[in-house]
Amino acid sequence: MSIDLSERVIVVTGAAGGIGSAVVRALLSDGASVVAADVSQTSLSVLVQDLETVGRSERLLDVEADVSDSEACARLIEETVARFGRIDGLVNNAALGMGLVRMDHMSNLVGIEELDPHIWDRFLRVNLSGAWYMTRYAIPHMKARGFGRIINVSTSFFTMLRAGFHPYGPAKAGMEAMSAAHAAEFAGTGVTVNVVVPGGPTDTPMVPDQAPYKREDLIPPAKMADPIAWICGEAGDDVTGQRFVAANW
Repeated sequence: MSIDLSERVIVVTGAAGGIGSAVVRALLSDGASVVAADVSQTSLSVLVQDLETVGRSERLLDVEADVSDSEACARLIEETVARFGRIDGLVNNAALGMGLVRMDHMSNLVGIEELDPHIWDRFLRVNLSGAWYMTRYAIPHMKARGFGRIINVSTSFFTMLRAGFHPYGPAKAGMEAMSAAHAAEFAGTGVTVNVVVPGGPTDTPMVPDQAPYKREDLIPPAKMADPIAWICGEAGDDVTGQRFVAANW
């Protein structure tokens, strides 16, 4: 599906990961100018070099940024505006997965007693607060122009509510609640807020090789690109407060 995004400037966090890199590639292919932000400059450099080989890096700005740091988020938005003059879209994709706790978390669920409070805090800062920080600093620019697309990448309700999937599940549940509230708060400003979820286990490093799935049965990360691009285009003008399942797109 091709959508004309040549007039859009879109920030993608977690841009060097499986879903993030697929979204960056698709948005660039549709003509958007993209700010690819990730905590790993090394991984960003690999992405940029790969995009240079297909001639799609001229509209790309890569920025090393840790979304758990509110000041870094503020700088990221300001760098975007300084380079491109505006921000039209924000894809809050950056997240930590349960592999940070241990790699066999899907077959051997994580109990509360093995979670260090620092791990809990780190997950909440990245997976929830990071999206809030980014939205907080992007929204004044979007409101001033009367246009904006905020897209929050979440997960299935099963994962949110699953026993032994803390802190990931609660952080994503908080993101969904925040998305609904922001959609209502920003109504009438020209800024929309929507959620996009893969719709099942996705072929990214967040699903470890130890997981009880065949990798060929996992959802390709590129499936996330179509609904995100559609929301960023003209068709998404009056769409807000919605939840899209990419696997069903």
